[in-house]
Amino acid sequence: MNNKGFHLSSITQKTVLAIAGLFLILFLIVHLGINLFLMPITEGHAEIFAEAAHFMSTNPVVKVFEVVLMAAFLVHIVLGIIIQVQNWKARGQRYTVYGKSETTFGSRFMIHTGIVIFIFLVLHFIHFYFVKLGVVEPMAAANVPQPAEEHFYELAVYLFTNEIIYSVVYIVAFVFLAVHLNHAFQSAFQTLGLNHPSYTPVIKTIGTIYALVVCLGFISIPVYFLVA
Repeated sequence: MNNKGFHLSSITQKTVLAIAGLFLILFLIVHLGINLFLMPITEGHAEIFAEAAHFMSTNPVVKVFEVVLMAAFLVHIVLGIIIQVQNWKARGQRYTVYGKSETTFGSRFMIHTGIVIFIFLVLHFIHFYFVKLGVVEPMAAANVPQPAEEHFYELAVYLFTNEIIYSVVYIVAFVFLAVHLNHAFQSAFQTLGLNHPSYTPVIKTIGTIYALVVCLGFISIPVYFLVA
């Protein structure tokens, strides 16, 4: 009885983790779409970015979405850690060594890539999200007018242009995110029962393309400011 209860609990945890992960995957597309306007991809790109940032900061629907988004982040992080710890406890040393040849690189290092992404998220929140909340003051050197959330374009351009370490950390973090997403995408569908020999390879291919496109898109932003 206890084993059955634990089994159901484990399935529930993985299902919630997968749903939260897919939600975050969708969010990344929206976030990338806005961030690309930091670069001169079209006329008036700075104004478009500023208007999008203003909308995201003031719209009441978006504010509710932010709460859901933060909850998804927390759920994904906490459940990811719990499930990883449970896996470590469930595996014997012999099983672990044997399993390394049976699993993909992304699968073996999900917790490690996740930790790197979490560290970057903390840094990213300090520079932007916590500034918007008024918890943290923007970097004095950036000379951003108040209210700071109305001038995220200037703050982002300053960071990418003058803080080389930030740009390097940003690039490295998204390389790790690409590895994380490549496995997480197909793993989420498998957890939700969408696993079949005829279309699983298609899901894996879409996941790889998604991970590369999204992460290269984000990486292109600091690279542009580093070489411009």
